[in-house]
Amino acid sequence: MARAPGLVLLLAILLPGAGHVAIGETRRALTFVCFMLALGWITTRLAPPAASFIGRHAGGFFVYALSVTDAYRLAALAVARRASRA
Repeated sequence: MARAPGLVLLLAILLPGAGHVAIGETRRALTFVCFMLALGWITTRLAPPAASFIGRHAGGFFVYALSVTDAYRLAALAVARRASRA
């Protein structure tokens, strides 16, 4: 299902995985969310106690950033494919 890339970007930023769900990639959304939680937990355990919140959960934030850009990229590709067919 082709969605406007801007809308998918907004959904992906507001709720992890929502951008992928909006374009019909539910399995991909669940994969990103699982890795985000796992790496966030791992970096929480490995980070020094003096680290900031972002530093303690850096692995999760990294996967979150990848998820947002991936959802936007997939939506933009779907729109481009649809435009090339017309």
